[in-house]
Amino acid sequence: MSIFRGAGVAIVTPMKDNFDVDYEALEANINYQIENGTDCIVITGTTGESATLTEQEHVDVIRAAVNFTKHRIPVIAGTGSNSTRTAVELSKAAQEVGADAVLVVTPYYNKATQKGLVAHYTTIANAVQVPLVMYNVPSRTGCNILPATVAELTKNVENIVGIKDATGNMAQAAQMMNLCDGNLELYSGEDGQVLPLLSIGGIGVISVLSNIVPRQTHDMVMEYLEGDRRKAMQIQLDAVPLINALFSEVNPIPVKAAMEMLGMQAGPLRAPLSEMEDAHKEILRQELIRFGLMK
Repeated sequence: MSIFRGAGVAIVTPMKDNFDVDYEALEANINYQIENGTDCIVITGTTGESATLTEQEHVDVIRAAVNFTKHRIPVIAGTGSNSTRTAVELSKAAQEVGADAVLVVTPYYNKATQKGLVAHYTTIANAVQVPLVMYNVPSRTGCNILPATVAELTKNVENIVGIKDATGNMAQAAQMMNLCDGNLELYSGEDGQVLPLLSIGGIGVISVLSNIVPRQTHDMVMEYLEGDRRKAMQIQLDAVPLINALFSEVNPIPVKAAMEMLGMQAGPLRAPLSEMEDAHKEILRQELIRFGLMK
């Protein structure tokens, strides 16, 4: 059984003006997501500024998300690190506070060979009982999980069940799905390429876009999976300019700016991230208006 089908939100971590985590805002945002059709909360990922959370904050935010979600939908916790030991500790902590699964990005900066990736993911998966979803985003990490490596891991490690694919490489994704032979839950990690990945066997998206348009993101996936591909295609294409604006600067700078424009609670960014440039912010504002989200 899949962890989820549909749209999982890579939810922001809202901050107070003093840069402490704003837990009241997090609860409000989680409730908004669930009320508008989101199928899974993905907490402490890149969009959640996990890189600038302390390890204690990391666990506290996961615990809070689990408590706020109240088992209404699954919670997947980002627990990746470029240290295998740290990833194990975070994954075990996430399991202990009630996360339904963990999302583990490839090691970054120090990278790893394919042999090293097999050892990394196997060690983490064997330390927990919850499902593990790999996260492949070479543009950020400089590290690419090759299709044969994914197939080896899903074949040999029982609780390695899925991958969030943000490679932008459809040929690689297709080869991966062929080698995994139906034994891999594929989630798009690119809001602009959801339907292409669904067309080769994907079952959902882990989405930045969903922070501001959860209903449309959910509908895009489910319309496709339920057979109305034309309607799904229209939602995908209509969202492209907004998606481009949401990635005009490094994530999560634009999505936090968009949430604030829409009266949602996101708050400031922790350094070294900085507030959005005025020119990009104006383009984002115009796309929010064009999409019918503000006047």
